[in-house]
Amino acid sequence: MVAKVQEKDGGIGGFVRSVPEFIQQVRTETNKVSWPTRRETTMTAVMVVIMTTLLALFFLGVDQAFNALAQALLKLVA
Repeated sequence: MVAKVQEKDGGIGGFVRSVPEFIQQVRTETNKVSWPTRRETTMTAVMVVIMTTLLALFFLGVDQAFNALAQALLKLVA
């Protein structure tokens, strides 16, 4: 059995009437947000770049170590 969902305001007309209300609610909630300053955003971006670079270098070193180990093991077998 399929249950029919009853719409509160009646189809497309209700949807069209609710769009302006939704936009107003979004604006109200957006005004409540504590947005970061330009300096905070810049500092966060710089930290992300630094940490990404450090992790990339770390994983490069781990990869090189595993590569050297694999090469040494392959020389033993050959």
